[in-house]
Amino acid sequence: MAISKAIIVFPLLCFLSSTISILCYPYPLVCNETEKHALLSFKHALFDPAHSLSSWSAQENCCGWNGVHCHNITGRVVYLNLFNFGLVGKLSASLLKLEFLNYLNLGWNDFGGTPIPSFIGSIQSLTYLDLSFASFGGLIPPQLGNLSNLLHLRLGGADSSYEPRLYVENLRWISHLSSLKLLFMSEVDLHQEGQWIESTSILSSLSMLLLEDCELDNMSPSLEYVNFTSLTVLSLYGNHFSHEIPNWLSNLTTNLLKLDLRDNSLKGHIPITILELRYLNILYLSRNQLTGQIPEYLGQLKHLEALSLRYNSFDGPIPSSLGNLSSLRSLYLYGNRLNGTLPSSLWLLSNLEDLEIGNNSLVDTISEVHFNELSKLKYLDMSSTSFTFKVNSNWVPSFELEELLMSSCQMGPKFPTWLQTQTSLRNLDISKSGIVDIAPTWFWKWASHIEWIYLSDNQISGDLSGVWLNNTIIYLNSNCFTGLLPAVSPNVTVLNMANNSFSGPISHFLCQKLKGRSKLEALDLSNNDLSGELPLCWKSWQSLTHVNLGNNNFSGKIPDSISSLFSLKALHLQNNGLSGSIPSSLRECTSLGLLDLSGNKLLGNVPNWIGELSALKVLCLRSNKFIAEIPSQICQLSSLIVLDVSDNELSGIIPRCLNNFSLMAAIETPDDLFTDLDNSNYELEGLVLMTVGRELEYKGILKYVRMVDLSSNNFSGSIPTELSQLFGLRFLNVSKNHLMGRIPEKIGRMTSLLSLDLSTNHLSGEIPQSLADLTFLNRLNLSCNQFRGRIPLSTQLQSFDAFSYIGNAQLCGVPLTKNCTEDDESQGMDTIDENEEGSEMRWFYISMGLGFIVGFWGVCGALLLKKSWRHAYFQFLYDIRDWVYVAVAIRLNWFHDNLRRLLVSETHH
Repeated sequence: MAISKAIIVFPLLCFLSSTISILCYPYPLVCNETEKHALLSFKHALFDPAHSLSSWSAQENCCGWNGVHCHNITGRVVYLNLFNFGLVGKLSASLLKLEFLNYLNLGWNDFGGTPIPSFIGSIQSLTYLDLSFASFGGLIPPQLGNLSNLLHLRLGGADSSYEPRLYVENLRWISHLSSLKLLFMSEVDLHQEGQWIESTSILSSLSMLLLEDCELDNMSPSLEYVNFTSLTVLSLYGNHFSHEIPNWLSNLTTNLLKLDLRDNSLKGHIPITILELRYLNILYLSRNQLTGQIPEYLGQLKHLEALSLRYNSFDGPIPSSLGNLSSLRSLYLYGNRLNGTLPSSLWLLSNLEDLEIGNNSLVDTISEVHFNELSKLKYLDMSSTSFTFKVNSNWVPSFELEELLMSSCQMGPKFPTWLQTQTSLRNLDISKSGIVDIAPTWFWKWASHIEWIYLSDNQISGDLSGVWLNNTIIYLNSNCFTGLLPAVSPNVTVLNMANNSFSGPISHFLCQKLKGRSKLEALDLSNNDLSGELPLCWKSWQSLTHVNLGNNNFSGKIPDSISSLFSLKALHLQNNGLSGSIPSSLRECTSLGLLDLSGNKLLGNVPNWIGELSALKVLCLRSNKFIAEIPSQICQLSSLIVLDVSDNELSGIIPRCLNNFSLMAAIETPDDLFTDLDNSNYELEGLVLMTVGRELEYKGILKYVRMVDLSSNNFSGSIPTELSQLFGLRFLNVSKNHLMGRIPEKIGRMTSLLSLDLSTNHLSGEIPQSLADLTFLNRLNLSCNQFRGRIPLSTQLQSFDAFSYIGNAQLCGVPLTKNCTEDDESQGMDTIDENEEGSEMRWFYISMGLGFIVGFWGVCGALLLKKSWRHAYFQFLYDIRDWVYVAVAIRLNWFHDNLRRLLVSETHH
């Protein structure tokens, strides 16, 4: 009996053992051959520059390929995740052969603006589909509505270089996705869909709805109720809802945890109905046009962890009720009109990690006591306020900050020593904080781990000769630092040490041996006492895009090696003692957009190759010793907005082709004008220009300047009429030259002119009436010329004082004291164009002379050569003489008879 039982049990145990063995240690899965070939066809339709699909080989099991997962029993492909593989090309319909595919992620690839193929709507096994940020374009196929099992759908995230962007004509197809839990659309054009709320609220399972940057313009504020029964996240960031926050938001499910309405131009107040969303964790309303005071009732949202109201127009004090939000971790109130002092309850938010209250009109004195409860604080922004920071020198804060932004707060005059306790700090901004002190010896070593450091616009002093700077972005400008320039690590990308008192040569700085390839992009050492010649070792700094060495004492020539800065966009060398010519090697800096060499001792011609710098927008060569003519090649600089060659020794005529400056001819300023000049971490240097009779610095508004200054040279000839085609020009100065002729009659078409200086030339003729059309003109100088006649009557021209017109002896009329006479009025007649007038007058006199010669010799020549004609001609003259004599004699005799009769009758009376 026992043996028989053993015989039965033993095979059973062997079977169970083998089954468990197979389940626990399965044989390697072998993928379906049809699906393998389908995936290989899919791969062949794509370009794979990153070799992310290198494992996809016909000799390998496709279940082991990168991004491919198979079912652990059937071996069928169920999961295809190619997220951020760097793939380029088009999608192949071979994906249809993956019959069991339920997860497809093609996000963050580049499909070149091609449409989303409609066949994807036939992969009905899909539950997860991510095509976001993959550069698809065109109409989203409504066939996606066939994916009835879909739980997760992500679309959009366009590349602006591809047109058209993704768009829909309507969202009715969405209603068929009854199981959908997440719908994400970014930068999908939905402006044609006015019923987007109705289409999406049908989805009873929808938990997360994110329609960001989708050109939506209506939240249907009149709706009273919307049936989002499962919604936990609603993000409508970056649309165009120019109305009040709608009431239907309060009727959303109480499960709503996150509401993001940032950057929507919303108006009005925050409605009290927001309290219906009692479990709200995150409320983002920043970058709108909300007004009034921040309501006290926001303090009743007990579960709130993040509140962002930055960049609105809220005024009044910060409500004390915000101190009731005990769960609050992030509070962003930056960029409003808040005033008053900080409520004491704010300092009791013990969970607070991010506090941003800068750029308001808040006033308060902050001491270490205020921070006693804020031990979790990591991010503090109190910049651009009127806070005074007063703490003990030995204060050790309970928090460990990662970012501290205190610009324009009063932290001085002593250097804040408590900073050395903040060993996790990444970004530090204590610019404009009233510090008048020597930088402590510990500071530079302590600061070496900080990524961004801003100490600018204080009076911090110290000798930095032995300092080594290791930060990524460094702003030490506008202080009192002295000594030789400090050494820098290759990690530095922006170094601004302008407006200090650094001295000595620059060679030891530029020629230092770096431990690695330099990443420096922007170098500003302007307004110091640096001297000596510019060194040759620029090749170590090939990443530089912005260089400003202006207002120092450099001498010698501009080195040829500066051309090794292939990426150079802006070069400032103004107001030094540089000599020689502009090096021809500079033509290799083809990205150069701004070149300021003014205020030096540069010689020679303005080079012809300057026209090859097609990106050049600003060219300043003022106050040098350039000679000869302006090369016509300069007219190839169609992007030029500032041309300043004043105060040189240039001669010849003004080029007639200046109307090729297309940006000066355009009235509008493109928004992206300086995009190629910008550096995200460095503000474009200011430019000092003589625009309205005095030097002004143009910084943030430089892109709006349109200027041509040719003054104080030896130009001759006339003012080219082509200049009047520069309709966008704002400043024109050709004074102190030897120009002749008339003011172009069509100058009135230059309606953007703010300043016009034609003084101290030999210009003549009448002032054209069209000058009165320059309604924006606020500075006019026509003095010291040879203008004549009446100053045209207009509100504009009579608003200038007499100094604008003096030195023109034959000019009359208001505002001059000389009144106009009839002779003044009749002097000369201006024609439409002075060049045309001169040409017409010349041809008039020429034709009159020719007519006289032809007429004279036509008559006299015939009389000399033809005797019969001569006799007949003189006989004719004799006959005329006799006829006149007889007629006069008869008329005199008649007159005498009548006179005698009159006298006789008078005597009888």
